[in-house]
Amino acid sequence: MKIIIPEIPKEGLDLTIEEAIESETICSPIRARLKIEKHGSEIIVKGDLTTEVKLQCSRCLKEFYRILSIPVTVVYHPVEELKRDEYHEIKAEELDMDFYSGEELELINLLKEQIELNLTMKPLCTESCKGICPKCGKDLNVENCTCNMKVIDPRFEALKKLLN
Repeated sequence: MKIIIPEIPKEGLDLTIEEAIESETICSPIRARLKIEKHGSEIIVKGDLTTEVKLQCSRCLKEFYRILSIPVTVVYHPVEELKRDEYHEIKAEELDMDFYSGEELELINLLKEQIELNLTMKPLCTESCKGICPKCGKDLNVENCTCNMKVIDPRFEALKKLLN
């Protein structure tokens, strides 16, 4: 969905979006409620979005689904502002900032970006997931294995004699 920047009224735009996106991760339509305001050359997008994502557990490697509810606050500046600075260091208060060029703003790209930024680095199907056995590969959530997990580092083998 594209927004024509000069057509944003002074009171702003209130949008409700429901958009299906082809993605390996996003598996339900994105639902978003957004308020778009224009202050000079800045465009402020605030609201929230909800969607269901398909993830893979980082411990047991099973796929699972999770519903994400994400608050959205992004301030857009014209890309010309970035070109004025030869060297620009991003400050903490600028992490919710982006740039636009031309007279159109693509909201679907913003929504996909917000979803990707809010995915966990190491997703877990449950907090109590036991994972898989590093030796035999059995799913420890389903069954216990009989592997001997007491492996002694060969560098410390000589210290084992002191315990006897």
